[in-house]
Amino acid sequence: MPEEPCQCPDCQRFYREHDRLIRENPSLRQQQELNWAALQSFRTLAGRVLEELQKQHGDGDAAPTPAAPEADLQEASGDGAPETEAIQQAMADLENINAHLFSIEALMERIFDVRVPEPVEQTFREVAGELAPDPLNADRLRLNRLLHQTPDLPDHRGG
Repeated sequence: MPEEPCQCPDCQRFYREHDRLIRENPSLRQQQELNWAALQSFRTLAGRVLEELQKQHGDGDAAPTPAAPEADLQEASGDGAPETEAIQQAMADLENINAHLFSIEALMERIFDVRVPEPVEQTFREVAGELAPDPLNADRLRLNRLLHQTPDLPDHRGG
């Protein structure tokens, strides 16, 4: 018996986004470009946030520069230490993320070496339509309505 997909809100949101990305980018070339753009945007944003944190809190190697004299008092009393530690840990994590993203970028460059003929691209589009059919397609809406009216389906038991 096949395992049912998870129905939690996070998984449902993932499934919708997954299907949308397939529907809107159904060719190899579009998927290559989409993934490259997503990787670059992630690197840009994570890198810029790291730069901002380093400006505000130091580069992580030296003691952080306090923003105000009250920061010295808070740190001396121990009130600001957990937050400072959390910021320093976040900065270290962002540095690791950026290093991993750089490695992924190096691997992804190889993906762009691949070119396929138009018949293969057409197969991509056909399979994409099967994997992620348009949820607003009239036939799909009718089928969903019929399925939700069927009382013997597993998700309608006891309710």
